[in-house]
Amino acid sequence: MTSETLRLDSWAFGWACGLLWAGSVVVLGLTARVGWGKRWERLLADVYRGYNETTAGLALGAVWGFFDAFIGSYTFALLYNRLRQ
Repeated sequence: MTSETLRLDSWAFGWACGLLWAGSVVVLGLTARVGWGKRWERLLADVYRGYNETTAGLALGAVWGFFDAFIGSYTFALLYNRLRQ
């Protein structure tokens, strides 16, 4: 019986998490336009400079969110792979 270690593809994991979070940031901004999630929008606006419910603000928030999640999840996958060895 062999024991295989499962490794994460850091690049793919970073992209997947980045795209998922960027999409979530946009959806949150769109829901804030109709009055839902205003507190969450204000929280993200504190973290992602320029983020708001306008079209330009959503685009800027998506870019910030993508890089935030990409860097975090890429680093997580690298650390996971390193500790898994």
